[in-house]
Amino acid sequence: MKSYSIKELLSQNLSLQEVTVNGWVKTFRSNRFIALNDGSTLNNIQCVVDFENFDEALLKKVSTGAALKIIGTLVESQGRGQTVEIQVKELVVLGISDPDTYPIQPKKHSLEFLREKAHLRVRTNTFAAVMRVRSALSFAIHSYFQKNGFYNVHTPIITGSDAEGAGEMFRVSTLDQKKPPLTEDGAIDFKQDFFGKETNLTVSGQLEAETYAMALGKVYTFGPTFRAENSNTSRHLAEFWMIEPEVAFNDLDANMDLAEDFIKDVINYVLTNCSEDLEFLEQRLLDEEKSKPQAERSDMALIEKLKFVAENNFKRVSYTEAIDI
Repeated sequence: MKSYSIKELLSQNLSLQEVTVNGWVKTFRSNRFIALNDGSTLNNIQCVVDFENFDEALLKKVSTGAALKIIGTLVESQGRGQTVEIQVKELVVLGISDPDTYPIQPKKHSLEFLREKAHLRVRTNTFAAVMRVRSALSFAIHSYFQKNGFYNVHTPIITGSDAEGAGEMFRVSTLDQKKPPLTEDGAIDFKQDFFGKETNLTVSGQLEAETYAMALGKVYTFGPTFRAENSNTSRHLAEFWMIEPEVAFNDLDANMDLAEDFIKDVINYVLTNCSEDLEFLEQRLLDEEKSKPQAERSDMALIEKLKFVAENNFKRVSYTEAIDI
């Protein structure tokens, strides 16, 4: 039997059909109601167990975080907050979860706490919503460039070039760090290294993209880049994915037109396709804003801010005007 995602079950008219679903337990109440989530949507699906028809030892294994396979009939829900639920006929515990040690309990966790639980934090609504939006944004980025005549270029991750000339870079080497081979003047002899020269992780695909633009006209690179500046702030990342379009024959106005059109297009895509996750993230941000002094609170909520960017023309100003603003 085909396994359905919870998103499919909640969005398609499949009532009164026998369905199979796999997921992780969010909560198990009254030895009867399992809230199951599989990551396909923010929402859980309620699975109703007639505990008299199931082995007690089996039900004791159903705890928050456990992985289950459930087969049952999808029916109209009698409870509030959901349109359908599953009347469970068969329940298989695919993976147990120790309720005494499993850290992601059904409550709100701070981001500081989740930073220490990186292997499980995507089980939370916040991280799951962020990752679904990020995935949609990646698709929207490729879709925008493809429909506008750009060619995707995969630029090197390991390079001998410093594209920007001023940044710190992460070195890539197979030499023994404790006893590297030395030249006669005492410098590290990179001729004996894997590539025969000093190499680093890239800080940008710009140089390669420019050469391809000089042959293909319009190209873009969208891949990982690395910055080794020792600046541990919320605005600095050592590893991130960067979008770099290069267009032959573009002038500055055409570049600005491209940037504005691109940003509006991808924002509109996520507004259309990720509304549920954006609404959740907006509410989480609003809850956090309440703890801040009034002067530090944002003037606009998340979705309002995105719509403002998508629906208004960007102002073109000089660098001097920007500094004044």
